[in-house]
Amino acid sequence: MATRVGSTAGRELAARISQELHKRVVGQEDMIERLLIGLLTGGHVLLEGVPGLAKTLTVRSLAETIHASFERIQFTPDLLPADVVGTMIYNQRTGEFSARKGPIFTNILLADEINRAPPKVQSALLEAMQEHQVTLGGETFVLPKPFLVLATQNPIEQEGTYPLPEAQVDRFMLKLRVGYPGREMEKEIMRRIAGRELEPIEPVATPEDLFAARAEISGLYMDEKIADYIVDIVQATREPAAYGLSGLASLIEYGASPRATIFLSVCARAHAYLRGRGYVLPDDVKAIGPDILRHRIITSFEAEAEEITADEIVARVFEAVPVP
Repeated sequence: MATRVGSTAGRELAARISQELHKRVVGQEDMIERLLIGLLTGGHVLLEGVPGLAKTLTVRSLAETIHASFERIQFTPDLLPADVVGTMIYNQRTGEFSARKGPIFTNILLADEINRAPPKVQSALLEAMQEHQVTLGGETFVLPKPFLVLATQNPIEQEGTYPLPEAQVDRFMLKLRVGYPGREMEKEIMRRIAGRELEPIEPVATPEDLFAARAEISGLYMDEKIADYIVDIVQATREPAAYGLSGLASLIEYGASPRATIFLSVCARAHAYLRGRGYVLPDDVKAIGPDILRHRIITSFEAEAEEITADEIVARVFEAVPVP
């Protein structure tokens, strides 16, 4: 029998945060919901889209809704790893080195235009994102809790961008594609924002609220059939022929990692939680699946030659894997 969610506090919290964000952000419901899922589960989120789609504004506004520390790093080609994680400073008076901590020592880090910095800087984030710690001069420093990286990037086809290393991209729980608003939405953006100051955002959540919501989400009921469904989806990206997708074998260089299985489980629970359910449905997995899998499937040269994207491959996987 499915267990029920213990309280509605977490969902009410998500609704308050969403309400505050909509003071500044018009539309973008999917982006806001995915950011909420990242916030409520502690997973890093990468947003991709052309400049001017309110990616930075949304992330900065989200941080303002939380009683927590916030730092923004504008990634540029001349950025150094020390500018992100910090460095050791020599004190001539004492003859000792001391740590000067970088902006990464915060609760919510906005890595703005992350793919405009060289790979060495991007790699400096790896330990922090996975282990929630930073090593300076042989000494390890634990990052504050909660610690969340919300990054924006421009499409790699644009001038002055670097592709993120696969190891780093895999550490982002979700990769969101942010598109252009529709005509009526754009008219509302013009009406509400053009020539005006931004609406103030009220902090409506504490770190303790987030930790409580995470505990509730982790306790949501997931049937064994749903768990098998998640594993089958990830396995199908590695062994497509075993799932009747032999045509995909030549299009996939590498399938999704085990992190995809973990994150599909976590995010499906969070997706159900935001809808007031105490149990996970296949629709939850389907809804969140593309955002978890698109950056974990490495396409082959053949797929690139045929202009077949990872999103198209993911769609074919979901069509082929039987729904429980």
